[in-house]
Amino acid sequence: MSPLEEYLVPTGFGEDEFTEKKSRFIGRTWPVESEEEALTRIQEMKKKHYDATHNCWAYILRDGAVRFSDDGEPGGTAGMPILQVLQREGLYNVVCVVTRYFGGILLGTGGLVRAYTKGAKIAVDAAGKSMKRVWTALYLPCPYPYYERVKLEIEKFDGIIRQTDFGTEVELELLFPEVKTQAFLDRLTDMTAGTVEAMELGQEYRAFPVTQKGETQ
Repeated sequence: MSPLEEYLVPTGFGEDEFTEKKSRFIGRTWPVESEEEALTRIQEMKKKHYDATHNCWAYILRDGAVRFSDDGEPGGTAGMPILQVLQREGLYNVVCVVTRYFGGILLGTGGLVRAYTKGAKIAVDAAGKSMKRVWTALYLPCPYPYYERVKLEIEKFDGIIRQTDFGTEVELELLFPEVKTQAFLDRLTDMTAGTVEAMELGQEYRAFPVTQKGETQ
């Protein structure tokens, strides 16, 4: 990947759990910046859940490092399913640990794959996703009659409303994917016959949640 390429990362820490045939599965996901950090998270869970039957895990880093472990479960039933969830979700710089407390009932190979897949998925869902990309920051003073229409256009061009101040007019601080900024500005000009203009504040390379279009969470 090039240094400024777009990619998805977990928004934050996510945790969820469920019980399958008396076995308790706890899924956790973190954003990480290095293998060292990923391995630290894994060790933290092994220490925290030293009494668990298994602490299975996987991680994917943007620099190409990909690792997983079944931690004693039958080969291919735990670490790989966790990794496949992370890959399907398109995430990078992510580590996921699924802890299992055995409940006395065997799940079988297919049951294990389904359980560890579910454990990873609910953890990813709990963490949320953010898109790391180049964003253009805009300041937009917007007359009230245009406010609702402008909000719709912001969403249409995958923009984010970072701040809203209501005064004599609505003052908006916006973020747009770099590649869509000019198209939004052109649309704004057309829609308002050139009466409403935005000022570019600069560019930022960072991650913002993508689960809610139009506004940050």
